[in-house]
Amino acid sequence: MLEMYDFMVFGFYALAIGQTFFPSSDPTSKLMLALATFGAGFLMRPLGALLLGSYVDRIGRRKGLIVTLGLMATGTLILTVTPGYATIGLMAPTLVLAGRLLQGFSAGVELGSTSVYLSEIAGPHNKGFIVSFQSASQQLAVMTAAAVGVIMTTALPHEEIMAWGWRIPFLIGCLIVPALFFLRRNLQETEAFTSAPSHPHFSEILQTLHREWRSIGVGLLMVIMTTTSFYVITAYTPSFGTAVLHLSAHDSLLVTLCVGITNLLCLPVFGALSDRVGRKQLLIAATVLAILTAYPAMSWLVAAPSFLKLLSVELWLAVIYSLYNGAAVVYLTEIVPPRIRTTGFSLAYSLATCIGGFTPLICTTLIQKTGNSAMPGAWLAVAALCGLFATLLARPYESKAGAL
Repeated sequence: MLEMYDFMVFGFYALAIGQTFFPSSDPTSKLMLALATFGAGFLMRPLGALLLGSYVDRIGRRKGLIVTLGLMATGTLILTVTPGYATIGLMAPTLVLAGRLLQGFSAGVELGSTSVYLSEIAGPHNKGFIVSFQSASQQLAVMTAAAVGVIMTTALPHEEIMAWGWRIPFLIGCLIVPALFFLRRNLQETEAFTSAPSHPHFSEILQTLHREWRSIGVGLLMVIMTTTSFYVITAYTPSFGTAVLHLSAHDSLLVTLCVGITNLLCLPVFGALSDRVGRKQLLIAATVLAILTAYPAMSWLVAAPSFLKLLSVELWLAVIYSLYNGAAVVYLTEIVPPRIRTTGFSLAYSLATCIGGFTPLICTTLIQKTGNSAMPGAWLAVAALCGLFATLLARPYESKAGAL
């Protein structure tokens, strides 16, 4: 929750960050530069997945989680305290980019290590339910960031938020530091890791990744749907609501808060449902719904924007996301080899976020180039096509091994 919170607030306050750190007289250009910096963090994720993922597979789940939290805390602190462009010139955007890249390097293995940790402590009949709480914890981050934003827009004038108030949410994110000490004392290693006779070295991990490239590729396509839908309904919503639909920042953040609540409630339900009816059934249903409804829903919204219509569309997309993600994350832990489970999961996920993580920038660019404000729906439909194709190809690793 704390790690994803730091990602969320960057997306929520992209306008203010662009104004503070990037030299340009055009507000749209500043927003684009801020969104590009937001997306640049995702380019570091594959490197973090490979290096930190191999560390976790070799050293342990517990130590890996603590390391990634420490790196994320450092990146967040850099973003919080860096002076603006007017004070230190080009050093400002340089430091912000460095902090964002460090966040991305950390996040490259965060979701993978956490999901693997949960899947290994879960029982065979409730694995989907238990692993779904990883994604559910991200919704707490969305809710917290949005709630902080709603309070700030109520308490502070817009000019003060743009000038300095946006730093307050980042300062709150630095609470990740005391969480490090709590986890260091209380987090236990998984039995699946400790009972393994040996753990792979980096060269063995690379060889196994090369041999299992098909599984990694299927996982990549599967996660494109997850990351794209997540960032459409969370990080992009405040910018979309204010800059494109011309609604108030308060209304846009309130919608995002409702999205987080919906996801928090729905994800464990759909995770548990995947334990009963199977992962593929849910994945196919969610992708087909997204393909058929995402663009029409967005077109209906942008034809006559309002708070209630934005809320309705975003909540519908949130249900689709929860239906898909409740099954997708646990399924990804099942289609990669157990010996390199953290690295394989993290690499597939981080490569996908190199595409899906740029969703705010891609949506803004598509709207600019086409003049069609409903293009985020089309982009989500394309991601759903990738998810459907991957679902039809995917098989759990155990069944593949049995077939061999």
